[in-house]
Amino acid sequence: MKPKLVIILGPTGVGKSAVALEVASDIGGEIVNADSQQVYRHMDIGTGKPTPEQRERVAHHLIGIVDPDEEFNAALFHGRGLKSAEQIWSRKRQVILCGGTGLYIKAMTHGLFVGPAKNSEIRKRLEEEAGEKGLATLYQRLKQVDPEAIRSIHPHDRHRIIRALEVFELTGKRMTDWQREHGFKESPFQALKIGLDREREELYSLINRRCEEMVARGLVEEVRGLVEKGYGLELRPMQSVGYRHMALYLSGAMSLEEALSLMQRDTRHLAKRQLTWFRADKEIRWFHPERGREEILRVVREFFA
Repeated sequence: MKPKLVIILGPTGVGKSAVALEVASDIGGEIVNADSQQVYRHMDIGTGKPTPEQRERVAHHLIGIVDPDEEFNAALFHGRGLKSAEQIWSRKRQVILCGGTGLYIKAMTHGLFVGPAKNSEIRKRLEEEAGEKGLATLYQRLKQVDPEAIRSIHPHDRHRIIRALEVFELTGKRMTDWQREHGFKESPFQALKIGLDREREELYSLINRRCEEMVARGLVEEVRGLVEKGYGLELRPMQSVGYRHMALYLSGAMSLEEALSLMQRDTRHLAKRQLTWFRADKEIRWFHPERGREEILRVVREFFA
């Protein structure tokens, strides 16, 4: 029998943490984080990490495990995630994987597509071009050679943009074609995928309010503190939603009001991309995080019956 795994997923700001906490409390489970930003230390407010009270109520794993200048990716997540799950099962507890990073969830459930070996010469040239002409130039090129790839790659994701172009130059084949041919392995788990969504207007309103609350709780000070600790704004985590916007304010490039408005817009765009990714997975059962709460608990209990 494959071990059972519950996955709580959905776009940013939809209310995944609250549902995961209730599910974990109901079935005697522990939560494994599948959010690519919550793995970083010192980045608490802008990543929406669970509060100390929530973490005391239910054990959480893979929260704040690396520094912002340390390498962390889907491959590392895969290894750490499996180890956390095995430890939880060894305690006769259930595993709830919770997050909005689709690639991390796919890595955990179906393994990881590694792709062709890295080419340092091509990579160095692309890095230099990004520095001279701007990352937007490379992003537009990727849009031309592999339009399907940009559905899941953010315009600021330097690492993945360069990797996709590197693969194309090296092999003449698009990254998405490599991934399709790989097909990912059969899942080693029996997984129940619970997708959370709201009406678009409701979700966007929540996102706007959440961004305002993050600023009110001290997001500007958090970003200032990270810079003072020596974490450069060019680091991938520092280029994520919220952090790059507050950095623009701190640098004097725009007012706090303008930075907040831009943060709200980009967070809404992020939610839309996440939903596009998840909608392609037909195994996901969709629920409203509040109106569907009782139904979610019923489905989870049946899954473990």
